[in-house]
This record gives sequence, structure tokens and C-alpha cells, in this order.
Amino acid sequence: MKAIILAGGLGTRLGTLTDKIPKPMIKIGGKPIIWHIMSIYASYGIKDFIIALGYKGHIIKDFFLNYKKNMSDFKINLKTGVVDEMTYEFEDWNIHLVDTGLNTMTGGRLKKFNILYMIEIS
Repeated sequence: MKAIILAGGLGTRLGTLTDKIPKPMIKIGGKPIIWHIMSIYASYGIKDFIIALGYKGHIIKDFFLNYKKNMSDFKINLKTGVVDEMTYEFEDWNIHLVDTGLNTMTGGRLKKFNILYMIEIS
């Protein structure tokens, strides 16, 4: 089973918090909202995600492309440049990031998934 997460809205109700980052990337407890949502789904066994991107979607893409760096603690010696990563057990998630357009509304995003994945949305 896959979970579709709509992460393309402007997040206007959050005011200036979403001027630089999209709403799913606002941090709660040091981790982005989208991570918390995905963790809840994963706790029920859903580990395949399709994320519909729109507004500032490149920031969400960058987060997952650099996931190990973003989610790990490490220490660095600035003189030598040596980086020691702390051990961290990463999530066993499969994530498909899809740019569904900046101005696409909810129904349009779902329609794109219906076409891309030939899934039945009821």
C-alpha cells in the first residue's frame, strides 16, 4: 500500500513561516512536519510514499536527497576537515517525489497521480 501526501500548497495560513520554506518542512522537535506524518504512516506498516510537490518543492527534494546528512548528528574538526558521523538507523521508506505544478489545486494533483500510476481514487 502507498500513501499519497499532498505537499504542494502555499501554506499561506502560516504567514511568514512559509516565505522561505514550504509548510511540510517547518520543523517540530527538530524534524520537518512531513517526516512526522511519514513516521505515523510507517508505524502502521505503510512505507511507500508518493509526495505531490508544488510550492518550493525543490526544498523537499533537497531534504530527501541529503537525508543522511540532514538527519544525522556528526562532529567535524574544522582544521583537518575530518567528519565523524554518529550512528543512526535510517527509516526503510521508499519515496517518489513528483512535481505536480506550482498552481495545481488538490483535485488536479490527484488527477495527475491517477494518470501517472493508474490508481483508483475514490
